[in-house]
Amino acid sequence: MKSYIWTLPTRIFHWMLVLYVALAFLSSEWEWLLDFHAAVGYGIAILLLFRLVWGFMGPRYSRFADWPLSKRETLEFLRDFLHPKREYAGHNPAASWVMLGILLLTLFTVFSGVLAYGVQEGKGVFAWLNGTLFRNMELFEELHELSSTLLLVLIAAHLGGVAMDTLLHKKSGTLRSIITGYKRIEATPAALNFVQKLLAAVLLSTAVALPLYTLFFDTPLTQSRYSPVEFEKEHAHFVEECASCHTLYPPQLLPKRSWKKLMANLADHFGDDASLDEEERASIERYLLANSAESSTKEAAHYISRSLGETKENIIAISDSPYWIEKHASIDKAVFQSPEVKSKSNCKACHQRFEEGLIEDHLIAMPKGS
Repeated sequence: MKSYIWTLPTRIFHWMLVLYVALAFLSSEWEWLLDFHAAVGYGIAILLLFRLVWGFMGPRYSRFADWPLSKRETLEFLRDFLHPKREYAGHNPAASWVMLGILLLTLFTVFSGVLAYGVQEGKGVFAWLNGTLFRNMELFEELHELSSTLLLVLIAAHLGGVAMDTLLHKKSGTLRSIITGYKRIEATPAALNFVQKLLAAVLLSTAVALPLYTLFFDTPLTQSRYSPVEFEKEHAHFVEECASCHTLYPPQLLPKRSWKKLMANLADHFGDDASLDEEERASIERYLLANSAESSTKEAAHYISRSLGETKENIIAISDSPYWIEKHASIDKAVFQSPEVKSKSNCKACHQRFEEGLIEDHLIAMPKGS
């Protein structure tokens, strides 16, 4: 006998969560996909909201009240696993505990991810925290990565449980039920009322629409707290003297000690004589020191400054900093010698809007000919 256990919204939620979690893990491998990763995360957040509501207002077997989470039932289930004395139409005790863990860990992973996105990147709903907590950005990133790893462990446990159940209890058709909705078991069938159908339609549609809207439109969910810097308005001499010969480097990309060393020897400026009269030189130096890495909450400024803090010499070329070298280590040297890039110092060749002080992952574009 077959009984209808998992209604369509429950099954759609399950497979959407599988898809979104897979996309989140895959997109986490590439920094230029960070905004896509965040958009998927927001989609997962809506799915979790749906599952929370569904757990209280959903149909039979999907409600949290139907999950057998008592200590007695759990111990009995584990003791009699090979020869069960009772059939569970919905989740069995072990599956209930694993599902609860997955939902809670996924929630924490999303929350820690949104926090890291705001603190580290200055983007999204927590972008305002970047101004005060950016020096602790690694903490939020590490929490996010830890919870993601633990989530993978629970997902593996879930898959292992399904595999064992399929091998040992083939008749119930547990694996097939999450596709068809039916189990080979005698039980009261699940049914949906109008309110449940409406609720599922609204929340599941939102879980699809929100990531797409976030990807294609400028929204507070991925918006950066940083605006383009009009350096010419801030200090015309800085732009006039520095951008006339080379790329205009935003002051936040070097610490004060590096700027002091650079400005103290303009007569030998990377092999050229860039000497200025003392008043103009002092004015530019004051501007550079006032806007150096120490005064910035941008990610690149923080990491460059920290990497230079680990060296004894005062490096004046950004491309000589340990952080720059590490970030560009995977790029073929031929790219820097290509006609489109020409040298390591030509940052604006790949970093769009570099000369406006914006150094963000989604603004990186490798030249086509390189």
